[in-house]
Amino acid sequence: MKYTPWPKCDPVKNCFQLPNEIFLLGLSPGALAVYSYLLCCENRSTYQCWPSYRTIGRAVRMSANTVRKYVCELEDHQLISTESTTVTTRDGLKRNGSLLYTIRPIQLALDRFYEQQLTQIDAAAERQRVATALALRGDKRGSA
Repeated sequence: MKYTPWPKCDPVKNCFQLPNEIFLLGLSPGALAVYSYLLCCENRSTYQCWPSYRTIGRAVRMSANTVRKYVCELEDHQLISTESTTVTTRDGLKRNGSLLYTIRPIQLALDRFYEQQLTQIDAAAERQRVATALALRGDKRGSA
């Protein structure tokens, strides 16, 4: 058997792409791991998947509660959206199912991130303007 250090990657079967822009958003390492797993699981035509918190946790070595925290972080960054699902048992009872995750376009998250940065810059500039005005007012009172 011939050793190949880098096996061929069939994008349909066993590889997925992680957008480079994901590293600009300031995600925590745990959120990045959960997002990567969701991208790995997604249906490439519908952009949806439905693994449970426990399944994600086993894959990324986290507890279900920790996964839940990172899923909320991904929703806050608008990288994913979630919907509750229901399952009907054999007895005819309806139970809560796993969440249905929809992977959203990265551009939406980037637009929101840049908008937040511009708002922070505007607020910092306004604080600087007020501080300068107050300093000038204080100098005028001190010299009078």
